[in-house]
Amino acid sequence: MTEDEISNKIIGCAIEVHRKLGPGLLESAYRECLSYELMLMGLKIEKEKAMPIIYKEVKLDHGYRMDILVENKVVVEIKTVEELNDVHTAQVLTYLKLGEYRLGLLLIFMSPF
Repeated sequence: MTEDEISNKIIGCAIEVHRKLGPGLLESAYRECLSYELMLMGLKIEKEKAMPIIYKEVKLDHGYRMDILVENKVVVEIKTVEELNDVHTAQVLTYLKLGEYRLGLLLIFMSPF
């Protein structure tokens, strides 16, 4: 399955979760519900996947964790903020770089629709 096919399924699942729950919950609630929907679709997921930093020969475990990794290809980062800022985008780009992934989705569950 390609990254595009996976991302289409992720977005569909995220819309379903948002329709059922609406805005206002913690990121952890959306992460668990989205994970459930993705598993129902038969997708392999890893929640809160650790992302160490490798600097030369040194491995730094600094607690960076992506919300969900789908099919070992697509990074999913969930936010419950009213407005995105550069740090949110930088976070996803960092996960893509550290894991050598090609596609990341930044999902916002705060809007009313």
